Amino acid sequence: MPWIVCGILVSYLIGSIPTAYIFVRLLKGQDIRSFGSGNVGATNAARVIGRGWGITVLALDVLKGYVSVALVGAMLASKVTFISTEMFQITLGVASVIGHVWTVFLKFKGGKGVACTLGVLLALSVTSAVLRPILGLTLLTWVVVFAAARIVSLASILACVSFPIYMAIFRQPLNLVVATSILAAFIIFRHKSNLSRLFQRKERRLF
Repeated sequence: MPWIVCGILVSYLIGSIPTAYIFVRLLKGQDIRSFGSGNVGATNAARVIGRGWGITVLALDVLKGYVSVALVGAMLASKVTFISTEMFQITLGVASVIGHVWTVFLKFKGGKGVACTLGVLLALSVTSAVLRPILGLTLLTWVVVFAAARIVSLASILACVSFPIYMAIFRQPLNLVVATSILAAFIIFRHKSNLSRLFQRKERRLF
């Protein structure tokens, strides 16, 4: 049990690193929360400091989720015996996403969790051959929607909706389908303001 708590805490702190805030503060000396949507994420960072830096922030946010599962999970997996390695990794991934969304370093105001979740799924797909086509289809969904609409939030929401559906289509265990459905619902909830703007046709397009 202590190792699980340790892993959760470390993963939360890794997820809590406010990448977008740090980059905007270093490059512009300003607080990203005062610009655009006020979101501490890659999309808002791209609007404030440019596409190139926005992509860098995106990559680092993905890396946070990946490291939490692949590195922290690998280091502690042998010490955790009463739950499966897969469930332990998922737990660490969720802790990292929670850290990204509610970062302790910015009074618990962070990003939407999409990039960090992608990193978690990438790490899980390394050890699961079945997850690779599911992740590939989810990414394809995001790309197709974004290419058509140029709206990141819409692409992210529809990709989140599609992921547990693909899990069910590929006949994954019920507990994993339920877990991914809960995670998808959580991310969609974090996009509630975006959904409101989408329905009002006021959501901004990227680039």
